[in-house]
Amino acid sequence: MGQRSRKRRPPAGATAAPPAPDGDAMRRGYARGRERDERIREGLIPLGPGERPLPLKLAVALAALLAISNVALYLAGWEVRGEEDQSWTGVVVFAGLLTVIAVGMWRRSYVAVLGFQALLALTVIFTFLSLLVASNVAAFVLCIAIIAVAGTLFWYLIRVMARIQLPSRRPEERVG
Repeated sequence: MGQRSRKRRPPAGATAAPPAPDGDAMRRGYARGRERDERIREGLIPLGPGERPLPLKLAVALAALLAISNVALYLAGWEVRGEEDQSWTGVVVFAGLLTVIAVGMWRRSYVAVLGFQALLALTVIFTFLSLLVASNVAAFVLCIAIIAVAGTLFWYLIRVMARIQLPSRRPEERVG
């Protein structure tokens, strides 16, 4: 006969081990996490005046490229499959949003980088769901490429956001 999946009772007369204090283990785990976070924060250097790390430049370029290409493709008459009447206002609003985000990221605005990361996260999610209906190898490869680019950029922008958010330190206080 097969084994039951639930726990077995201890044999008669056996004493059960005292329950482990879960609070201590959790406190130790949180303490280790706080120590690790502090070490990482100490290693970060705030962005200098006019400093724009490569991931930030790439994000600005991608947002600007998407804004320009959306308007250009609409003006060229490009049709999205399934859309009979595409809205000019929708194209302009989305391109405007991407332009505002690109300018904000160039100015090193935390909120702009956060907004672009939200768009990257949505892109990764919807592209992953598109893999479910990929009908050929080209569609599959395109989805994987989009996920790889958007996911990698998302990951590298996390550190940039942390550096943007850091308060400025005096030069003698800089670590690293």
